[in-house]
Order: sequence, then structure tokens, then C-alpha cells
Amino acid sequence: ESDTASEISFQFNRHKKTPSIGSHSSDMASVSSVSGSVLSVYSGDFGSVDAQGTVEFALDYDEKNREFQVHVSQCKDLAVVDEKKGRSDPYVKTYLLPDKARMGKRKTSVKKRTVNPIYNEVLRYKIEKMVLLIQKLNLSVWHNDPLGRNSFLGEIEIDLASWDWSNRKLNWYPLKPRSLSAVNGADHRGVMSLSIKYVPPGSLGPKNPPSGEVHIWVKDVKDLLQLRPSGVDSFVKCYVLPDTSKKSYQKTRVIKRDTNPVFNHTIVYDGFHTEDLKDACVELTVWDHEKLTNHFLGGIRLGLGTGLSYGISVDWMDSTQEEVAFWQEMMLAANEWIEGLLPLRSL
Repeated sequence: ESDTASEISFQFNRHKKTPSIGSHSSDMASVSSVSGSVLSVYSGDFGSVDAQGTVEFALDYDEKNREFQVHVSQCKDLAVVDEKKGRSDPYVKTYLLPDKARMGKRKTSVKKRTVNPIYNEVLRYKIEKMVLLIQKLNLSVWHNDPLGRNSFLGEIEIDLASWDWSNRKLNWYPLKPRSLSAVNGADHRGVMSLSIKYVPPGSLGPKNPPSGEVHIWVKDVKDLLQLRPSGVDSFVKCYVLPDTSKKSYQKTRVIKRDTNPVFNHTIVYDGFHTEDLKDACVELTVWDHEKLTNHFLGGIRLGLGTGLSYGISVDWMDSTQEEVAFWQEMMLAANEWIEGLLPLRSL
């Protein structure tokens, strides 16, 4: 693909009412697994107990094996979750931020019926030192509830760029609370600039176009997560859900070593009836390109966000207020480009 704006037309499969189970796109499979991992960073109950107590751990980097090591020793005076039984079943979980999905979570074993658990476990990450130094370590303590939602007991966040790597000793750190507003604010993934347009069938003349068309002009993205010191090699994927077939799939070219990539890429999906707009959802996701696997950076979903598609309950019909307003404006202004600036999120 060239650097100029490209336009590609695809038929929207309006009769496909459920996502394809056997999708041929390996990347779509990774969307599901990655988004599950991202959501699990802060999934759980925040309001039931107040964060208290301390955690003892040490950090080290093994130069020979290129491995970051978090030695989790123990916790003291954790909050009690089940007051009737005087019980907490705590475990420790770690992430490297801001790219929670890329590195994945590490966690210790669960220690039952104690507010003073002893772990003496090492959580390991295979990662280059230069990449590690642009990350933050998020270490949190949780109560494990096999029958319900795990409860948040406290956390600590460390900027690894300013960490004293000569300090390999175990030290105590106070656990701090986490508010829901802070959770949402911590998930900044960049902002996408784009325009969309709906062209109703026959609106440009007799049988022109023969079916409705949705035009998507991906202009640029600002402030992407920087996964490497050199930047990020990004591209954008597009699907019109519920169709996840190869006919629905489209992507831009890869922009290398740039956290503010300019794509200038236009996609046209035809085969739309006007009534399809309330049941369809345009999913745009941004990815970091690497040889072995692509890493999810963030995305948007443009639709009415009703939770339903052709009468079927679907989890991807979850557009935010901004995304819904953008889509509604397009539906009300036929044949007009609607410009938007939307934040990327963890889908």
C-alpha cells in the first residue's frame, strides 16, 4: 500500500447475525485473549474493604538471562474481607505498565485464612533492560474468591526508570487504595482522528449506489503506548461486526517507529441497508507489528452500544457515549463526512 489515501470496498454481510466461531483470522483470536487480560488488571470488588497493611518484596534484573525478577516475600496486616469468618485468602499480582496486555500478569499462589501471608516466590518477566526502563511495575494484593469476584486489598506502583538497581534487598512498602476514576485515567492509550460517512442506497441517483455504503477515513493516531525506546510499529485493523469473516477484515499499512502515526487510509463497506446501522458496529483496533505476534494497543467501537445485534445479546456492542454520539451523528447526516477525535480503549 502506498502512502496516499487508499480506498477499498467490501460487501457487508448483513445476514450474518452471530460472530463466526471458526474465524480464519488468528489476530481476531488474540483480540479476545488480550482484552480478557486487560480487563483482568482491575476486575474485582473495590468497595468492600479499605486498603491497609504492607508488602515486602525485592526487585532484580538478571543480565545474563535478560530477566526481570520480582521477589515477593510476604504481607502484613492485610484487610479482612470476610468479617464473619475473620478471613482473607490473599495473593499478589503484578503487571508492567502501561502495556498490561503485552507483558501479561504474574501472580503468586493463594494463601488461605491469613492477613499475614508468606510467599517467598519469584515472579519473572523475559524482557530487555532498555524496554523495562520505560515501564512501571504495578504490584497489587487481592483476596481470592473462587465463587465470586476477587476483592482488591491494596497496591503499589514503581517507576522502573528511577529505581535503584543496586538495591536487591527485601523492603517493606505500604499498600495504597485504588479508585475507579484512577483506574480509568491510568488506561490512556492514545487518540484516533477519523471521519465517517453513510451513503444511503439511491441517494446519488437512480440505483447509485445500489446499496448503502459506510465510509471510514482513518486519519492518524496520537500518543500511542511506546513499547520500545525506538517507538512503535503500528497499523489499524477494521471489522464491521457481527461479520468477522475475511471479507469484513481490512487493515492499513504499518507506520514504523512512530507514536503519532499518520495513516490517511479510507475503507468503504457496501451492502448496507439503513436499518443495518442500528445493529452493526465498526471496530477499529490499533496494533504493534512484530515478526512473531502483533500486540494490541487500543481500539474504538462505533455503534449504538445497545448490547444487542439483530436481537442477539453481544458483548462487543459496548460503545462509549462519545462513540455512540459519533455514530448517531453519521446516521442523521447522510452523505456528509462526520469528523471525530476519539480516545482508544481496551476493548
